[in-house]
Amino acid sequence: MPPSWILTLDCEDRPGIVAAVSGFLAERGGFILDSQQYADLDAGRFFMRVEFKAVDAPLETEALRDAFAPVAENLALNWELSDAGERPRVLIAVSQGSHCLNDLLHRWQTRSLGVEIVGVVSNHDTLRALTEWHGLPFTLLPAGKQAQEAAIIDRYEGLNAEYLILARYMQILSPALVERLAGRCINIHHSFLPSFKGARPYHRAHERGVKLIGATAHFVTSELDEGPIIEQAVERIDHRASVDDMIRIGRDIEAQVLARAVQWAGARRVFLNGIRTIVFR
Repeated sequence: MPPSWILTLDCEDRPGIVAAVSGFLAERGGFILDSQQYADLDAGRFFMRVEFKAVDAPLETEALRDAFAPVAENLALNWELSDAGERPRVLIAVSQGSHCLNDLLHRWQTRSLGVEIVGVVSNHDTLRALTEWHGLPFTLLPAGKQAQEAAIIDRYEGLNAEYLILARYMQILSPALVERLAGRCINIHHSFLPSFKGARPYHRAHERGVKLIGATAHFVTSELDEGPIIEQAVERIDHRASVDDMIRIGRDIEAQVLARAVQWAGARRVFLNGIRTIVFR
């Protein structure tokens, strides 16, 4: 199968962007496999994702980047050109809940998740066996917030990870770590928030007769659980659902929503747009 590439870009909206990109590719024998674009008229920003392959002459990634740089400079683009066959490397952080981690590991091992999981870190030893059964390194984080975050960064950089995935990692990241991983850290939480923050949310939701259970995957910011949303899902329940039913349904939704967010991020389909995201599904 011939190699393919993914070009992503955003910039101030103006005429001629699509023409410049498509013209650049046509001049080099690039065949467009998929192209999506969106103009945010309120923000005045333009977003584009193009996947393409070589038709006649072979193309090299670095040569393509060098050739596209003047086009990008002329249009003042924020851009990235990636080999579509290279899966972004991700590090997963988890506490004791296994549902999201187990789902991601299964999808990764069956090659149905478009990222390369390179390791797992945790503030508990509970999920070591699950991680190592999948042939991945497991790191037990030291006690103390500062030491834990230093260890996370050490593993993140040492494993050359591009994303940190919080798969029910029940610790609040410091503002310094959040800033360091801006746009590279994805979290999952139930969608009772902000109604039932804190301990035993499902018990309190059951007491109030909640009729919708949901989950939200988002980029991590200093505003707890309020970062730019990547994906959400809900499931309707009724008065017959017990607390255990709600917890089971909630875990299933969390795993599915997080997997979709990771998949889309890995495929370069997620763009930050201020406090929102653009997701080319």
